[in-house]
Amino acid sequence: MSRAPAWLTARPIAHRGLHDRARGIIENMPSAIDAAVAGNFAIEVDLQLSADGEAMVHHDYVLGRLTEGSGELLSLTSEQLKQVVFKNTSDRMMTLGDLCARVAGRVPLVLEIKSRFNGDRRLVSRMADVLASYNGPVAAMSFDPDQVIAVRERMPDLTRGIVAERHYTDGEWRQLPPQKIHEMTSLRHAFRTQPHFVSYSVNDLPAPAPWIARNIFGCALITWTVRTPEQQARTFRYADQMTFEGFIPE
Repeated sequence: MSRAPAWLTARPIAHRGLHDRARGIIENMPSAIDAAVAGNFAIEVDLQLSADGEAMVHHDYVLGRLTEGSGELLSLTSEQLKQVVFKNTSDRMMTLGDLCARVAGRVPLVLEIKSRFNGDRRLVSRMADVLASYNGPVAAMSFDPDQVIAVRERMPDLTRGIVAERHYTDGEWRQLPPQKIHEMTSLRHAFRTQPHFVSYSVNDLPAPAPWIARNIFGCALITWTVRTPEQQARTFRYADQMTFEGFIPE
């Protein structure tokens, strides 16, 4: 494990871009990307796989929360997803290639690889193909250790991280095998994933595992998702930088 590059923690990281629904700026969408670039913030976005193997910039596995219509992203092609109408904006869903062209290296990108924890590495493969021609600062991370291992194997020089929390007790985790939860808890996978940074739930700090990762192994420590002054203060007491939303850091 080695330290992440300085650019990763130099500026606050805008969670899903600098979005503000009240102003028609929706998470993970072009307007949120533009706003973050204008504010000189690093940008965290989510990547999902389409039916035709494209890397799409979107958080949810299914349509409906932010969009008209319904359906799983994995059942729709990239061209179909680009046509999906969103409820509060005229923006349309981007591919990773669209995102890279839009940002053009002006601020760092932090790409969260969404995973169904089934060993499917197609999203990492597509991400690697797109990033091969991108020259800007970029890091990739995932909750799923298998995806981080895939990044390490396919793109050993890419800055990689693990997204983590202290207790995996929310409903979304209950479908995973206990062995997987055990591996994720306390960063037990670290010698296989070899992360350069850890993105950790701000409300779970302080905690032993991220402290060891930061202070013994030299990983950068980033928090998610900071929305209050108390969480911001907690970040800079225990970590190196924050992923934020809902306000503009000074």
